[in-house]
Amino acid sequence: MPLLAYPPAPASLSGDLLTINRMLQNPAVIQRRLKMLTDIGFIADELLPAKYRTSGGSVAYEINDQPLFTNRSITAVAPGSEYPRALPQSGTAALAAVSKWGQATELTDERIKRSLPMGSAVDWALRIVVNTIIQKIDRLAIAAVASAVTETVAAAAVWTGSSADILLDLEKSKAAVDGQEMGYKADTLLIDNTLYAYLAADDKIATLRRRESTDNPVYGGVIETIAGLKVLKTPVANMPGAASAAWVVDSRALGGLADENELDPGYASSENGVQVQTRRVAERDAWHMWARRITVPVVTDPLAGRKITGTS
Repeated sequence: MPLLAYPPAPASLSGDLLTINRMLQNPAVIQRRLKMLTDIGFIADELLPAKYRTSGGSVAYEINDQPLFTNRSITAVAPGSEYPRALPQSGTAALAAVSKWGQATELTDERIKRSLPMGSAVDWALRIVVNTIIQKIDRLAIAAVASAVTETVAAAAVWTGSSADILLDLEKSKAAVDGQEMGYKADTLLIDNTLYAYLAADDKIATLRRRESTDNPVYGGVIETIAGLKVLKTPVANMPGAASAAWVVDSRALGGLADENELDPGYASSENGVQVQTRRVAERDAWHMWARRITVPVVTDPLAGRKITGTS
């Protein structure tokens, strides 16, 4: 009779299906899986990167529409004299309510077992709920910017035509933002994917690029910066009215997102603010999965941007 090892080996669990079901029960494991989906990101967080604290389901902020100067001009100060006093000019107080944006989906046991590889069904479910949240928040943020930023710069010609001068239009927009003496410095170009295609293919800009370089969009298909502006590309459907548009903004001053980051029991959280939870529905042989983000976009400096009109 063979000798038994002492102490005996601990019990272990194995099998892909068992591993997947245990993962869906564990928020910590789901959270790690969310971090691996690195290609999922918000335009909203890059366009409005500032973060604000919420209180009681709302956020109080100030709309800065005043010059970056005091309310009186500076004067010479005589030796031994007191400095003349002046008050900083304050903006307009505003209040925004935070909303919970979310949606659920269902993941059946059959879909889990029949997908190849088996775990891909979980990634699919995570992606569709997270992408749905991203689409909504991006549209809310872009709509907030579009309604707040009312100052415009006219394009020299439509970007879709042969006489377009896109680089000049960008530089004029930067000059309009930077020249207000309010401390702004334009750093971001928000553009839809249709206008981006004309930007990437523009002959005048192409002649100014380094030819023997792999960062040329002819090779990589991506323009990350132009004229010192970070390029944020978004589907035209995310633009107000689903119409092509372009904005040049100072993202560091424009505004931010006010999130309720407190994590309720059972939720897994990702770095982009999306919270996910799952629940087993035993009588239906399925898992329910839902995602949410509790936030509101806030534009504090409407003068920190310009819309380029007449681009299409």
